[in-house]
Amino acid sequence: MLNKKTVDDLKNLKGQKVLVRCDFNVPLKDGVIQNYNRIDGAIPTIKKLLDGGAKVILCSHLGKPKGEPLPEMSLAPVAPALSERLGVNVKFVSDPKVTGEETRKLAAELKDGEVLLLENTRYRAEETKYGKEDSAVEYAKELAALCDDNIFVNDAFGTAHRAHCSNVGVTKFCKENVVGYLMEKEIKFLGEAVENPVRPFVAILGGAKVSDKINVINNLLEKVDTLIIGGGMAYTFLKAKGEEIGNSLCEEDKLDYALEMINKAKERGVNLLLPVDHVEGKEFSNYTESKVVDTIDAGWSGFDIGPKTIENYKKALEGAKTVVWNGPMGVFEFEKFAEGTLEVCRAVADLKDATTVIGGGDSVNAVKRLGFADKMTHISTGGGASLEFLEGKELPGVAAADNR
Repeated sequence: MLNKKTVDDLKNLKGQKVLVRCDFNVPLKDGVIQNYNRIDGAIPTIKKLLDGGAKVILCSHLGKPKGEPLPEMSLAPVAPALSERLGVNVKFVSDPKVTGEETRKLAAELKDGEVLLLENTRYRAEETKYGKEDSAVEYAKELAALCDDNIFVNDAFGTAHRAHCSNVGVTKFCKENVVGYLMEKEIKFLGEAVENPVRPFVAILGGAKVSDKINVINNLLEKVDTLIIGGGMAYTFLKAKGEEIGNSLCEEDKLDYALEMINKAKERGVNLLLPVDHVEGKEFSNYTESKVVDTIDAGWSGFDIGPKTIENYKKALEGAKTVVWNGPMGVFEFEKFAEGTLEVCRAVADLKDATTVIGGGDSVNAVKRLGFADKMTHISTGGGASLEFLEGKELPGVAAADNR
C-alpha cells in the first residue's frame, strides 16, 4: 500500500475531535435514499473512532448544488440512516453555510462518542475552488476549526481525484491527516493490482469512448499481459484497423491513437484482444431488430460482443491471477445486448485464487445488477478516481494524507 497513515495509526482517541470526509453522495428520490452502499461503506471507520471515544464530525457532498443550498440535495436523509446503523443519535442541522453559527455551537458541545453530520459541503461554492480562490482557503479553515484543527480522516475515495476544501484543503490546518478503512482498501487493491500484480495480469476495458480511457490504455499496456477491449470504444479500434463498423460509435479523431496503441501492444508483447463478431442492431433500443454478424452491416450498429468474441475473452481469462475490469462489453442496460457483459462477468467471478478488482460506475452497476458482487475481490467506490488511479496519476485526496 502507499505509505500513508490510517485510522489504525491514531492513538489516544478519547476526547479528541475528528473530522471525517465520507462519500454520502447517495441516490435520492423524493428525499428517500435509494441505495445505502456508500453509507454502509463508511460505518467501519466511524465505529472505530467512536469505539475509541472520539467526538466525530462527518462531512460529504451530495450532487452538484454549485454553491446553492438546494433542499433536494440536503444530507438530512443521511442522518437517520447513520443513526440506525451506528446505534447513536447523529446530530444534524440544515445549515446553508455548512459551518454557520448553529453548526459551530453543536461541534463545540460534542461529547465523547457523539456524532455530528454537516450539511452538503457543496452548498458553499468555495468547496470546489480550493487552490483557485482565497475564499476557498478560508472555507477549509472553517471546516478544520470544527474539529479544533485536530484530526482529519479522509474516507471518500470517490472524490480523491479532486482537490477540494473538504478533502485536501483541511489537511493544511489539521495536526493529523490519515485515511479511513474504505480509502485504505481502495489504495491497497487498486494500487497492488496495477503496481505489483500477480501474473498473468489481465485488464478488461469497455464503455463508450476511447477518449475516456486514453491514459488508462497507455498506462496498462506498460503493465498487463493481456488487454481485452469491448463496448463502444472497440469500434474506434476496429475502424483504425480498416474494418467496416456501419453506424457504430466511433471517435474519428482517435483513430491514429487507437492504431498507435495496437502497435504498442505488439511491441511490448501484450495480447490485445478486440471483438471478432458482434450483436448488431438497427436502433438504440431493447426492441430493435438484432442479429449476430462477423462484420457490422451498413446502416447497423454494434451494441454487444458476439458469441465467438465471448469465447475468446473467456479463454484469455483462464488462469488469470489479477484482473482489473472497467467498463461493460455492450449496451448492458438493454437485456438484448447484455450477454457479453454477463458472460465476461461470470468468467471473472468464476476465477479461482485471483484478485479481481472492478472499477468505474457502469461496470460496478453491471456486476451488482447481474448478481456477482460478492464473488469479486474488490468493487471500487470511485468511478473517476479509480480511472485516474489506473492512469497512474497521483490522487490529490490520497497525496494529502500524512506519510507513515
